[in-house]
Amino acid sequence: MKSLKTYSIPFTGLKLGKHHFEYVITDAFFEEYEYSLVKKADLVCKVEMDKQETMIILDFHITGTIGLTCDKCLSQYPQNVDIKEQQIAKFAEEDIDEDEEIITLRKNDYEIDVAGLIYEYVTIAVPFITRCDDEGNTPYCDKEMLDRLNNLSGESETTEQQDPRWDALKKLK
Repeated sequence: MKSLKTYSIPFTGLKLGKHHFEYVITDAFFEEYEYSLVKKADLVCKVEMDKQETMIILDFHITGTIGLTCDKCLSQYPQNVDIKEQQIAKFAEEDIDEDEEIITLRKNDYEIDVAGLIYEYVTIAVPFITRCDDEGNTPYCDKEMLDRLNNLSGESETTEQQDPRWDALKKLK
């Protein structure tokens, strides 16, 4: 986790107003997280920090590609991502119970660690079902695997239709 220290924004010496930060996120970033869904990445994260007297507003814009495995043909393919998120951090002595999405900063805090936020935003952007865009027609799609799946699904249907026990049950309707 020591390599994630580069994803900390020291805010104590900065003037009030907007400040811009940019991070390049590669495979090494996600290797720090043991059970990460994302293993390969080529991302650029731009963070705009608006420092105010009582709070800090962080606007994230993450673009690039992440490497995923297609759930159907099991081939590796790049998934484009374009993520825009906002995080608010307030200066307070006690935890703020209003909303879990607000980070509380104490008077002794001097930096904000954005590595965890970047990891969450990218992980949430991973589709629940990952598939190649146009199956069978993209250079990433494994056509041989799709043919095997189609053959296997076709054989099971024909054996069901030829089984005489099913015909007898259909007559009971």
